[in-house]
Amino acid sequence: MSWTFVLVLAAASYAFKVLGLVIVGDRRLPPMLDRCLALIPAALIAALVITNTFADGKHLQIDARAAGVGAAVVAAWRRAPIIVVIVTGAVVTAVLRRFA
Repeated sequence: MSWTFVLVLAAASYAFKVLGLVIVGDRRLPPMLDRCLALIPAALIAALVITNTFADGKHLQIDARAAGVGAAVVAAWRRAPIIVVIVTGAVVTAVLRRFA
């Protein structure tokens, strides 16, 4: 990947953001669209977590990462602080990688 390509992608990303501000401006979006747009960040984060947890290239792989994410999900479900959730997932993954 070249720097030219990276700079072109950065410029295109910035242009899309500016275009959204120019088109929408101060107008209110329809309530249904507003609710859908509010869900996009959670969906993107979930997709990234699932992809990085279960994918190894083009293959599905269930390993210590899945157990770490599972432990972190349980900790989050039990309403643990975010640092405890992160450390729990990391520790479970590290222990399973060490002894497996």
